[in-house]
Amino acid sequence: MSQIRNVQTPGYNIKPVNNLSHVMGRNDAELLEKTIPQLLKDTVKEFGDKEAAIFCAQSIRWTYDQFDREVDALAGGLLELGFSRGERIGVWAPNRSEWLLAQFATARLGVILVNINPAYRLFELEYALNKVGCKGLITARQFKTSDYTGMLLSVAPELEHARPGALSSARLPHLKTIICMGEDIPAGMLAFDEVVENGRGIAVADLDSKTAELNQNDPINIQFTSGTTGMPKGACLTHKNIVNNAHFVTAAMEFSSQDRLCIPVPFYHCFGMVMGTLGCVTKGAVMVVPGEGFEPVATLEAVSNEKCTALFGVPTMFVAELDLPNFEQYDLSHLRTGIMAGAPCPVEVMKNVQARMNMKQVTIAYGMTETSPVSFQSNVDDPLEKRVSSVGRIHPHVEVRIIDESGKTVAIGEQGELLTRGYSVMQSYWQDEEQTTEAIDDEGWMHTGDLATLDGEGYCNITGRVKDMVCRGGENIYPREIEEFLYTHPAVSQVQVFGIPDDKYGEVTCAWIILKSDVVMSEQEIIDFCKGQIAHFKVPAYVRFKPELPMTVTGKPQKFLMRDEMIEELGVEQKITA
Repeated sequence: MSQIRNVQTPGYNIKPVNNLSHVMGRNDAELLEKTIPQLLKDTVKEFGDKEAAIFCAQSIRWTYDQFDREVDALAGGLLELGFSRGERIGVWAPNRSEWLLAQFATARLGVILVNINPAYRLFELEYALNKVGCKGLITARQFKTSDYTGMLLSVAPELEHARPGALSSARLPHLKTIICMGEDIPAGMLAFDEVVENGRGIAVADLDSKTAELNQNDPINIQFTSGTTGMPKGACLTHKNIVNNAHFVTAAMEFSSQDRLCIPVPFYHCFGMVMGTLGCVTKGAVMVVPGEGFEPVATLEAVSNEKCTALFGVPTMFVAELDLPNFEQYDLSHLRTGIMAGAPCPVEVMKNVQARMNMKQVTIAYGMTETSPVSFQSNVDDPLEKRVSSVGRIHPHVEVRIIDESGKTVAIGEQGELLTRGYSVMQSYWQDEEQTTEAIDDEGWMHTGDLATLDGEGYCNITGRVKDMVCRGGENIYPREIEEFLYTHPAVSQVQVFGIPDDKYGEVTCAWIILKSDVVMSEQEIIDFCKGQIAHFKVPAYVRFKPELPMTVTGKPQKFLMRDEMIEELGVEQKITA
């Protein structure tokens, strides 16, 4: 498969024109007109005897031929249970082989896969299952402190007396079938392994007939927005959305069938299941999964033992790996590339990843669940300063512009809201026309809610969130600006800045900081460091040192939780804003 590069090509204005923040990706590389099962079958035909997936913690190794057979067996089992095109099956589990099989087996039948965050608790689980009307659920027994089967019995006590596959629950009226991984299967549930074994008797021709009915524009995946604010919304992604994004993401890293990708990021998120697993399938590369959740030791062991050429992670993951006391004992000599995404990358982290982890060609990516997810990505040979000061340049077949509050495209270098258009924009939020219309305008532009700038070469810099903006006494403050400044302090390891209500100014800023190890300093020292260096109204009114910051699983800061805690601590009144 030819390699796609985000370099300047005559006729394709990935560089802005007319001094406006408006860019269009290359369109000389064809979009893949395939469904997920078509893609897998084509890859199996070409690379059938090559390794496809390695699950270190489960001691599983599959070639593409073996992986394909397991996918078909699960698809056959689901077909026998009565699942059909357009119905929804949730997956509530950490990074296990069963998750991967479910991803491709549901797609084989046109059943819509619903990603359920492994960290969800009762309220969130009930909300997600009912929001999209899941008929089935594939679940693990437990993960870390989450007792999945216990929670399910709590929300659906009818399970104890239900015939497996025939649940009738008052609180989960759509849910009929629960398929449980592992052994010692609870009452009312089916064993995952048995469903797979039962499916082995289904003829491939029967599955092929179901696949033949599918259309690449069918929704095939529902992912809930990460929930940094408000209730999660179910973004409906099509085969075309995620197959092509997976293709272009891995092409930007110059992936081939010789690459071996270590995937410690969660499957339930686009980072794991689109950029990771599906991305590998587009190139015939190997998926290496260290364990159920991220552990720095397990990750580097997997990279070392399996000779991985690429590694994914959010910045905090790379920091944890680099900080291991026995870091030098791991063989990272085969590493070449990877992706760092989910949060801004500090310069020193990027330098260490390139130098100490041998990832000279590591790339930075930016996107959102609603855009499948990536819109911008750096090249493998972009200068260091571009990889830490930007999120790269626009992907093929994607169009972006940056607008001001009146909706006009801003000039190069000016800040505004980022809008995205193209194949990658989701179909809709599941059965939520109002929210969909609010997010995607009549011309097909997805309003991301992210603040950004574009430079003259087309590199994009994400500068914050529209909703994160703090208005202090009439002055608009963008927290990212203050965060970037505080990162220049030698004692600061991580920082988040957000607004809290204030009687005098309406809002003031607060900074939560994680200090580097063995550093002791006062809050006043941070405030003094800011004075005279940034505008007086940007100097944080409050500083707090924290051992950790509330983040989503994918590394996105949950500023609303920080804000709520500070409001409670200070005893100030929550202000209602439009």
